[in-house]
Amino acid sequence: MAVPAEGTDTGETVEVSRDQGLRETSKEALAALRPVLPDGLHTAGTSSQISDGAAAVLLASEERAAALGLHARARIRTQALVGGEPYFHLDGPVQATERVLADAGMSLGDIDLVEINEAFASVVLSWSRVHRPDMSRVNVNGGAIALGHPVGATGARLVTTALHELERSDRTTALVTMCAGGALSTATILERS
Repeated sequence: MAVPAEGTDTGETVEVSRDQGLRETSKEALAALRPVLPDGLHTAGTSSQISDGAAAVLLASEERAAALGLHARARIRTQALVGGEPYFHLDGPVQATERVLADAGMSLGDIDLVEINEAFASVVLSWSRVHRPDMSRVNVNGGAIALGHPVGATGARLVTTALHELERSDRTTALVTMCAGGALSTATILERS
């Protein structure tokens, strides 16, 4: 379905009729991509695209939600924000995950689903090498390399994706984690209501 998008720099109306992030590729084409930096590892194929997107999360106490006639979809069991060494900031979800699991007295085996922001493939690879998850529970609908990285909305997108999937699959517990600017990372454990 086409969606009119007004407000372009030229003042013209343009029509968006397809996902511009989807492109044909092959293993050979991905392997031929050059790293972004000399002697680097990250290429356009191992990096998420900056994309348009929006998501919203409403946070409220159970009492306030009830007063507004709303039903809470989930509760936050625990949340952590950690700062790391700037050179290794892509490893932040490793430490943030450790923090929330310890705080909740849980292990990764207690978590039904994981949404980890895949800004770069190395984020998920590093996190999975440390935490050894059942990868069939991680980014089950695709990560940011597949879906895009709507900067500014990514955290809310991860939370809403986790909630939708918990409900769709009739599961109860999700871990959402991501790195952010300034070597910060966050992790949240959600429990369905």
